[in-house]
Amino acid sequence: MSFFGFGQSADIDIVLNDAETRKKAEHKGEDGKKDKYFLFYDGETVSGRLNVTLKNPGKRLEHNGVKIEFVGQIELYYDRGNHHEFVSLVKDLARPGELTQSQTFDFEFTHVEKPYETYCGQNVKLRYFLRATVGRRLNDISKELDIVVHTLSSYPELNSSIKMEVGIEDCLHIEFEYNKSKYHLKDVIVGKIYFLLVRIKIRHMEIDIIKRETTGTGPNVYHENDTIAKYEIMDGAPVRGESIPIRLFLAGYEMTPTMKDVNKKFSVRYYLNLVLIDEEERRYFKQQEITLWRKGDVVRKSMSHQAAIASQRFEGTPRVEKPSAKEEDDS
Repeated sequence: MSFFGFGQSADIDIVLNDAETRKKAEHKGEDGKKDKYFLFYDGETVSGRLNVTLKNPGKRLEHNGVKIEFVGQIELYYDRGNHHEFVSLVKDLARPGELTQSQTFDFEFTHVEKPYETYCGQNVKLRYFLRATVGRRLNDISKELDIVVHTLSSYPELNSSIKMEVGIEDCLHIEFEYNKSKYHLKDVIVGKIYFLLVRIKIRHMEIDIIKRETTGTGPNVYHENDTIAKYEIMDGAPVRGESIPIRLFLAGYEMTPTMKDVNKKFSVRYYLNLVLIDEEERRYFKQQEITLWRKGDVVRKSMSHQAAIASQRFEGTPRVEKPSAKEEDDS
């Protein structure tokens, strides 16, 4: 209760203009729970209205101004309390004065720059939100509305295959090849593994997808590795000359696009980790970074076609037919 303004207070509510039609996206918070939020992209306008509803009709509400902000900020968990804002826009909706009745204020942030993807990791959080404030002499009345931002990319022009070797002199020689180095989040990793020399008894072989989150700079750098997926290639001993195909579907895993040096605060990178375990429980591994990107629905047709070309070139298919309407819908 405020001692200035005769006990008057208000409820405030932020309503987006396209709330009924705008798509929502799931996003996991710090507590691990998933919620759905309105989805936006870079350059989109954010508009709506702010409803200020007086709790005691007939009594006036004195205020020091009404405003709404659009904020993009990064919070490092080891430095809580210091919010690094990379987007900060303010709209003043009302000058200092008083409200004698409930009121609605329209707002619009035109073509807002949203350069980074919403992210919540082990040591860092990047969020976008609207914050409405009714200024008071003692305690402001405020309300926040979080949104989710996705960054879209187009099909990369250069997407070379990955070829690597794992070897122990006179004991083991393995070559493995992946069809490309850049994958969209619903892509398929296609590859082959060739056993050229096998003189140790391999018991198990798998491919892991590792997410590495790096936060901080200089001496205060923190690395967190998280195994997103484990894909068993074989269980048993391979023989010389054997080759094993790989098809790993990414759509079933929770991943973000690769993020490099976001606002000079953090990075998120992904790696394919080939792991071999012999009968004496010794582990051999080879790691290779891959780039993940988010494909937009708008350019689905052309990118689906190009992805098919890349995959079938790797398989050795002479040519690619134009995808049918059903294939496009399934991509």
